[in-house]
Amino acid sequence: MAKNLVIVESPSKIKTIKKFLGSNYEVVASVGHVRDLPKSQLGFSPEDGYEPKYITIRGKGDILANLRKEVKKADKIYLATDPDREGEAISWHLYHALKLEDKKVYRITFNEITKNVVKESLKNPREIDMNLVDAQQARRMLDRMVGYRISPLLWSKIKRGLSAGRVQSAVLRMICDREAEIEAFTPEEYWTLEAQLKIPGAKKPGVAKYYGTEKSKRELICQADVENALADVGGAPYVVKEVKRSERSKKAPLPFTTSTLQQEASKTLNFSTGKTMNLAQQLYEGVEVKGEGTIGLITYLRTDSVRISEEAMKNAAQFIEERYGKEYGVQKAAEKKTNHKIQDAHEAIRPTDITLTPEKLKDQLPRDLFRLYQLIWQRFTASQMAPARYETTSVKILAGKSLFTMAASKKIFDGFTSVYEQKDEDEEENTFSGRLEEGMELEHVADVPQQHFTQPPAHYNEASLVKTLEEMGIGRPSTYAAIIGTILGRRYVAKEGKNLIVTELGEVVNKMMEEAFPTIVDANFTANMEALLDGVEEGTVKWKTIIENFYPDLDEAVKQAEKELAEVKIADEESEEVCEKCGRRMVIKYGSNGKFLACPGFPECRNTKPYYEKIGVACPKCGRDLVMKRTQKGRRYYGCIGNPECDFMVWQRPSTEKCPKCGGILLEKGNRLTCADENCGYSSLKIQKEA
Repeated sequence: MAKNLVIVESPSKIKTIKKFLGSNYEVVASVGHVRDLPKSQLGFSPEDGYEPKYITIRGKGDILANLRKEVKKADKIYLATDPDREGEAISWHLYHALKLEDKKVYRITFNEITKNVVKESLKNPREIDMNLVDAQQARRMLDRMVGYRISPLLWSKIKRGLSAGRVQSAVLRMICDREAEIEAFTPEEYWTLEAQLKIPGAKKPGVAKYYGTEKSKRELICQADVENALADVGGAPYVVKEVKRSERSKKAPLPFTTSTLQQEASKTLNFSTGKTMNLAQQLYEGVEVKGEGTIGLITYLRTDSVRISEEAMKNAAQFIEERYGKEYGVQKAAEKKTNHKIQDAHEAIRPTDITLTPEKLKDQLPRDLFRLYQLIWQRFTASQMAPARYETTSVKILAGKSLFTMAASKKIFDGFTSVYEQKDEDEEENTFSGRLEEGMELEHVADVPQQHFTQPPAHYNEASLVKTLEEMGIGRPSTYAAIIGTILGRRYVAKEGKNLIVTELGEVVNKMMEEAFPTIVDANFTANMEALLDGVEEGTVKWKTIIENFYPDLDEAVKQAEKELAEVKIADEESEEVCEKCGRRMVIKYGSNGKFLACPGFPECRNTKPYYEKIGVACPKCGRDLVMKRTQKGRRYYGCIGNPECDFMVWQRPSTEKCPKCGGILLEKGNRLTCADENCGYSSLKIQKEA
């Protein structure tokens, strides 16, 4: 009997796939990559035409030896690594590492690990796609160039253990730029005006929002504008001028891609991108299900496509009709056009069997695995359902010269929302009840004027960062988890709640990268490089052309930085603190957690203590110095040097000026000075104060 060998990446797939194929097939795993560029050197040189020098990865010798034994027994070898660029490269490396030139070798892929799909893939084998392989080789070599040439520079200029990366450094700059925006933000005052009005048949007053006049919208910038708007009312009655009723529909969301799954899992489940990808990998590779054995519960997790197979759509339509009713089905699912090709050969992320509902699996899956499966199942099922429908009412109310508006929205058919509603939805579910008609006069209850200030841009969190990276075409969704993990692991960025906050170390590294390698940290350059790599995948760009154009410029920039940045290494700045152990003047040093004070007599004297930067402002509670500090995760704040005896702290930098209204501390918020006492409310432009 002919012997067939199937080589997959992950050992966890072996049991699942073996069950589908039977005794005529042997299934083994490569456990990921088997060859890579050597760790001890760059791995290629311009003199050799940038030809990469691959070696067996340390620790993979026994795995390769076992694979070679299995290859000798087999008549046919099927390379069944993951269906993406990296999986294609692994198959190519296996082909050469196992010396399969004289064997019958076939490349197969499956988007889901189910019996029908796995068997179908064996009927439709193909050759290794060298465009995918070359795209992965180019990506790997570009990353190696940036990491191996720039990281040693950071070691010599700042400290050992730091790293730079082709995409990582651009992402760090984005986060630093957002921090700078927040720091420089100048709040602007604005007001809103609402009128509470009694509506016939309603228990509670309705809320009408000030719009302006009948002719135009009017912004309320200051309190005087509010007073003018109320003066235009002039005690006149509030009369309903216009009532418009209509119906609108809300389409179902698209099924998940890698990026949207990461975003939604972050928002609704509070999962990090890394955790989401790890759990999704488990769901894809196979989970033990009662009565079914080990099966893959979702399709491949690395995809930018929202495409759904005809069979999956047909099965979903049947399931929805049987479970929810015919009116909940939809004739044609929504489509989305992507601006660039990434991994569009795949389907969207969906359950492999829609009839395996979350309720059926709740007692069989660990909690977090279940929650992610439920999210994927609900999103896919909703994507194949009819839109939700709403009855909307918009009302214009005239009072003197002032125009007010009211709006309400009532759901009349739940459609897809019976299965799935996104957490950030903000439907206008009712600002009033009762029924309004044109010409109706409404009793005025109260005016509600409110002062507001514009808010600075929000800190990035993992979800918003992933969304921005995808929109800008930086990196690829399959790499986002690794990128975010790296900048957190290197302590360039820390998490405060969900927010990503730049640490002092991150600021220093980013400043050096901006100065010496502005192209590397430029978001547009990084996005253009991704587009070129996509061109390699499509066969329109030669991969070595990218390498040949990139490396000489990088090499020159590194050499120039080695000369010009020779004096930027953080020097041991002398402080005013005296070492209590030996009497020397202590110096400021820089560690992984930022600055600290150390005795210059090291190693004879090893005394160290925290470093606090005095800002020239006295603590309002105890009179001691206020200093700049950092939280354990690296976020900057200002507190009393007498802590823990004195607990005064603020997030914004205190000004040396005093509040002219109450005499308290003023805080620097962008270009404004604002009193730290919210009850005081004083605020002014710094330029006005300084003038």
